[in-house]
Amino acid sequence: MIRRFFCHNCEKLFWAFVLLTTCFYLSSCSSMPKGEAKYPTGANRSGQANENDIYADTPSVFGEGGLMLLGRKDGDDSAGNNGIGVNSFLWRASLDTISFMPLASADPFGGTIITDWYSPDETPNERFKLNVFILDKQLRSDGVSVKVFRQALKNGGWRDVASTDATARQLEDAILTRARQMRVDQMNRKDD
Repeated sequence: MIRRFFCHNCEKLFWAFVLLTTCFYLSSCSSMPKGEAKYPTGANRSGQANENDIYADTPSVFGEGGLMLLGRKDGDDSAGNNGIGVNSFLWRASLDTISFMPLASADPFGGTIITDWYSPDETPNERFKLNVFILDKQLRSDGVSVKVFRQALKNGGWRDVASTDATARQLEDAILTRARQMRVDQMNRKDD
């Protein structure tokens, strides 16, 4: 009986505590301005900001300019970084260049594209796989690296065959050419 009485009182104390904490929290969150709110009339005749003006710019907790995410400020897209961790021109050019191959995975933040095996119609006894790495946030000639894996069908099974470095360089050149075209197109659109 004492135990039931004690538990019942504990439950009442708990709910009273929750109610008081909620009331305290809600009363401390009040951000209503003192006095009447001033709505914009189209011209600031006094030249001074009013603390009751609900449309006035308020200072940021993160300081002037706000918080910078992914190393980029608003309006700064000169490096082609649009929300991803690598150069967006190289990223999109890589995807465009290898679009004929099936993708196994693509990581825009790490700058890695891995394709699945692909057999060209001309050579059905060969298949290729690519790993594309975007290495820089700038559009540079050494900002992309391609690794080519090649297999040939021998005795009913796929066997690894050495691929030439020229194939990887040709793909890198094609990606860089496409990335430069995209960059020029964007610059021309900004000028219009």
